[in-house]
Amino acid sequence: MTPLTLIRTSAMAVAAMALLVPGAWAQQPVTGEQPLATFRSSVDMVRVSAVVRDRKGRFVRDMTVRDFEVLDGGMTRRITEFRNDQSAVSVALLFDVSGSMESRLAHARETAEQILSGLTLQGDEAAVFTFDTRLEEVTPFTEGLRQLPAAMQSLSPFGATSLHDAVARTAEKAATRPALRRAVIVLTDGLDNASRLTAAEVSGMASAIDVPVYIVGIVPAIDNPSADIAATTSERSALTGSLSDLALWTGGRAFVASTIAERSRTARQIVDELRQQYLIAFESSGSPGWHPLVVRAKDKDLTVRARSGYFAGQTRPASN
Repeated sequence: MTPLTLIRTSAMAVAAMALLVPGAWAQQPVTGEQPLATFRSSVDMVRVSAVVRDRKGRFVRDMTVRDFEVLDGGMTRRITEFRNDQSAVSVALLFDVSGSMESRLAHARETAEQILSGLTLQGDEAAVFTFDTRLEEVTPFTEGLRQLPAAMQSLSPFGATSLHDAVARTAEKAATRPALRRAVIVLTDGLDNASRLTAAEVSGMASAIDVPVYIVGIVPAIDNPSADIAATTSERSALTGSLSDLALWTGGRAFVASTIAERSRTARQIVDELRQQYLIAFESSGSPGWHPLVVRAKDKDLTVRARSGYFAGQTRPASN
């Protein structure tokens, strides 16, 4: 699926669901290059989390409000609020516990523990959810969570997989958290055989509420398209196809991790990305419906990753 097709599909699908959750926003407009301490709340304000990298893939940490451009439906919008400091993050860890994960759940737990070990700032919080055909909350959002609950050690993977549905519902829960930097991190083998929603629909929903989705594919090397011994091609793997698209258009990213080193590196990269997000706000045009969104750097050598759009003038229904 091409990016343009995905945006169109997301927009059409989400239009029926019409998700829009106002974030927390600053009390005053941008008057210079200094980050703002707080963010104000308004249905007319659109919040965007953006990650910037250079051509070598390195984080770019010293940008100011003047270095960005925001295009809302092709029209330039003035950035009214901006932050580039490090602050607390809110992470929803979402475990696939369907039958196909039986031999992989230990590796998923290991990856999650490494993510939790990086949440060391005051105010950092995490929650733990599991899913097969149903979403279950194992641990609510908790500050200072450093280890997985004991219940995660005794789980027995079983049943079919409603991956897309679980991501959508977890993104809704993450969107209610007060932290300005929020994300859903999915630990899965990438199989989905029971969802009502498509990957494109979920990407539109999560994008509309500014919750980046990170997909971590927990698979053996034979199922890792980038491995030398892979039997699965990129074209055939959901982890490098539809799920990668889902993550990308929410402002997140998909990883495939088959070794201890890859899982450790992935955990660090996700936490680092959340810490390095620029927080941008602008006033919506007020026109109801889906707004395609492009955030870019004025320096053409830099790459910006942010959500693909938002909804205006809509109410928020439940996803289930």
